[in-house]
Amino acid sequence: MSRVFNDGAVISPPGPPVLEEWYRQHLEKAELDISSSGVQPYTFSELRRIAGIEQDELDRVVMDDSTSQGSFELRQAIAERYADGRPDHIMVTHGSSEAIALTLATVLSPGDRVVLPDSLYHSLRQFTREAGCDIWTLPLGSLSEGAFPAEVLQDVITPGTKAVVVNFPHNPTGCTLSAAGYEKFVDRVAEVGAFLVWDAATAEITHGAEVLPNPVLRYPGTISYGTFSKVFGLPGLRFGWCTAAPETIERTFSLRDRTTLFLSPLVELIALHAVRAAPFLIEPRARQAQSNLAVLDAWIAQHSEAVSWQRPQGGVCGLLCLHGVEDTERFCLDLLDQHGTLLVPGTAFDRPDGVRLGFGGAEDELRAGLERLSEFLSTRSGR
Repeated sequence: MSRVFNDGAVISPPGPPVLEEWYRQHLEKAELDISSSGVQPYTFSELRRIAGIEQDELDRVVMDDSTSQGSFELRQAIAERYADGRPDHIMVTHGSSEAIALTLATVLSPGDRVVLPDSLYHSLRQFTREAGCDIWTLPLGSLSEGAFPAEVLQDVITPGTKAVVVNFPHNPTGCTLSAAGYEKFVDRVAEVGAFLVWDAATAEITHGAEVLPNPVLRYPGTISYGTFSKVFGLPGLRFGWCTAAPETIERTFSLRDRTTLFLSPLVELIALHAVRAAPFLIEPRARQAQSNLAVLDAWIAQHSEAVSWQRPQGGVCGLLCLHGVEDTERFCLDLLDQHGTLLVPGTAFDRPDGVRLGFGGAEDELRAGLERLSEFLSTRSGR
């Protein structure tokens, strides 16, 4: 049976997320992938060198059980970087996807009033809707100079709201909050006493905007997520974490005890070194993204009659609007079939007006992908 929500969405029983199904069906066919929202992945050899992981340390790992929340040493390292040194506020998970699933399944109930932006990463949106919550929409289009107007915050984030769920910098558009806009936003959520569910997957790469601090440092009602999959360049490690009040984390244990239990001690060891080496992993990829963004700026200027976008302020992807294209899924399929180049249609993010284009990968692959995209656009226009 389908449900109809206040935001107008009609949700049928859950199927595969559009984004993941798109990659499952099409990624292996791609010669060039310029769709990703993450930076270029590191090899394990590169990671070992950068993070100082020695072979004998790996050999000493005992393949025993870990704990539900994660080893103290690992949680302490994460907390020192992201949570004011409070390891009891950290739980490590199989990517941030598990953190999202565990926490949202724990804190949300049918009928809860929840605020979501009108475009959002699929896990944050889908778990909330499938919980049977009463969904209200925060319009991203009202974001101006990094802030939502006070009247929008007051009209949408009202007393009785159970949770406000956002990700900044936003995936797929790359828009984000200014320092002042961030303070007003967090203060409004705190004023009504809602959970602030904050996905910070791409927070540490920005383009002319400030890196926003973890709002758990400002508001104790925050549940925030981190991951190695975006700015760390380690998506294959499947490592993430959540930051939340200890009582919120403890409430997730009964669900985790029936599902994944804990992480591998081998993954925890590698993750410990990666967290401690975070600047040396993130900063080179941030510089690469800045260089690639300049390449994209020039490319978009050359194709202004066919494409446009709101220049991303953070992360490594943006929503490319295609002038005169009504079916972006068909556009992406034809581009893949004819030129072996992968983009993600905006329908995966409730944005059918555009496609997600990533610029966090190797520059030569980005340039090659853009060259093929140029050829495809030229063919479509008949020039």
